[in-house]
Amino acid sequence: MLKLDSKEQLIRIILGVEYDGTLFSGWQRQPGRRTIQAELEAAVSIVADESIAISSAGRTDAGVHAIEQIVQFDTLARRDVNAWVMGVNSNLPGDIRVLWAKQPPIEFHARYSAIARYYRYVILNRPTNSALLRSRVAWCYTPLEPQRMTEAARYILGEHDFTSFRAKNCQSKSPFRRMYHINVDAREEFVVIDLVANAFLHHMVRNIAGVLIEIGSGKNPPNWAREVLIARNRACAGITAKASGLYLVAVKYPAEFSMTGHSIFDCLPDCAERFD
Repeated sequence: MLKLDSKEQLIRIILGVEYDGTLFSGWQRQPGRRTIQAELEAAVSIVADESIAISSAGRTDAGVHAIEQIVQFDTLARRDVNAWVMGVNSNLPGDIRVLWAKQPPIEFHARYSAIARYYRYVILNRPTNSALLRSRVAWCYTPLEPQRMTEAARYILGEHDFTSFRAKNCQSKSPFRRMYHINVDAREEFVVIDLVANAFLHHMVRNIAGVLIEIGSGKNPPNWAREVLIARNRACAGITAKASGLYLVAVKYPAEFSMTGHSIFDCLPDCAERFD
């Protein structure tokens, strides 16, 4: 295959990727560990016939899933978008799948162009855990009251210092994030928490879910969420909910990139501030 020398001839490709995070040590490449980034880079490199480095809209932890993660890479290879989908999938393990491929403007960046992320946290709320879903949902045997959780979630909406909800090893320069939307919904044996923010800190969704679970189970009142928030102290927030219930659902980009959207993003203004 003919190789091109000029960097100006690099093109950018983005992929929509779905994965089951159960058997991975997270998104980020780690020596000696199975990661989504490493598996994707190996598969894309085969199709491109060159070494490919991939970046994503956001890193997910071990055990966290994605319904539509957005990833990008630059390449000298020219392939039809369908070839990127079919060719890469033929070299991937069964727990990762490329859903679509697209060539965006070169100024597009999967992470830095994003203006909002949508996560979902799924809780199986019944006396016994599931043999079939144990790695794809969180489990809470104590009955939860979604109304209490909804009341508590209102305190977290808006722009705040989320220090109480970030992991101790979080590397973000700023603890401030803007939470656009939180919804708690009971669906038969499940309680589903949907969250949309401009960005999320490390473990932020799981720590919020942990607080809402404690409130929903009656261990704390709804206004405890506000107390945790204003404390700006991780030790005040209680448990970090399990990774198995967490899904990255979608990422929102400015309209000029013509990305497929999700109806939940209708709650957002046209322009959203970005944080590191």
